[in-house]
Amino acid sequence: MSALDYARCTRDLLTWYESHYRALPWRRSRDAYRIWISEIMLQQTRIEAVLPYYERFLHECPDVQSLASLPEERLLKLWEGLGYYSRARNLQKAARIIVADYDGVLPADYEKLLALPGIGEYTAGAIASIAYDISVAAVDGNVMRVLARLMCDDTDVLSSGAKRHFTALVARMLPDTHAGRFNQALMELGETVCIPSGNPNCAACPWCAYCKAKKNGRIDTLPVRAKKKPRRIENRTVAVVIIHGETPRVLLHKRAANGLLANLWELPNALQEDEPLPRSIATACNAPSKLPQAKHIFSHVEWHMQGRLYHMPSSALPSGYRAVSLTELQQDYALPSAFRAYAALLPSLLQKEDL
Repeated sequence: MSALDYARCTRDLLTWYESHYRALPWRRSRDAYRIWISEIMLQQTRIEAVLPYYERFLHECPDVQSLASLPEERLLKLWEGLGYYSRARNLQKAARIIVADYDGVLPADYEKLLALPGIGEYTAGAIASIAYDISVAAVDGNVMRVLARLMCDDTDVLSSGAKRHFTALVARMLPDTHAGRFNQALMELGETVCIPSGNPNCAACPWCAYCKAKKNGRIDTLPVRAKKKPRRIENRTVAVVIIHGETPRVLLHKRAANGLLANLWELPNALQEDEPLPRSIATACNAPSKLPQAKHIFSHVEWHMQGRLYHMPSSALPSGYRAVSLTELQQDYALPSAFRAYAALLPSLLQKEDL
């Protein structure tokens, strides 16, 4: 593709974006903090799911300083349901660095942004270009898909060099000014027109006339993705323990500081060949009854869960366990979405005990 063609791509895309962009809340401002929060929330999460979280998060944490000083339990509660809780923790780690080293303002420098916890090449590019109009690419899966089709490019988008390859292509199109608008337009094209599954809306695409995949009948075969390894299956038992007392409570367990769902409160659980409760608690419980089965998919593992309902009298709990009321659970604890099916049963189970 000639230089003239790249210039045409840029011009046509920006013209299309002027009349087709969605008025999303983070597009109403060029404030780097708001853009940063939105980009972190949108990682591996649908826009529709992010919208209510974004507004609620900014209401409680309107700036870097308030995020940096927020208690961790409250931070995780605000994040509850979005998953990938390391994103929230990295936000706060980065916020504290920004307060300490940059007077509470995200640096207008791609390399300095990239050095902050939780900010990778795409996010650094998005913040730098959208907030500060720095001419740098922001390449994610949507962008690689669009470019693979535009160029009829067989590069495996999951390969180690794919991001670098497609970033170089974007760099040829990036305008000297309004780089952020170009990056947003390219993302918008991938999210709304050149979609990953089903039939992309080629008739609405500003690049349809010179899309090489369209010309060669390759839309359905691009981008190229090597097959991923199948997810590991874990069969787990989940213990829902109702503790009797003046106010009925449910038992929670705090996970280890490292690994999957690190440092989060959860319903006690274990691989099915293991007992999900420590001996001191299990011996105080009656024989369990069965609850429904449930499944949760993480990126590399699937939990196939069998629920068990236990009842026990109020008693001392070992370290790492806590008994909380329904109100406390709803207001103060960020229960991972892996336990959503069992969390949904808790209001009725605890109310029954309260009768």
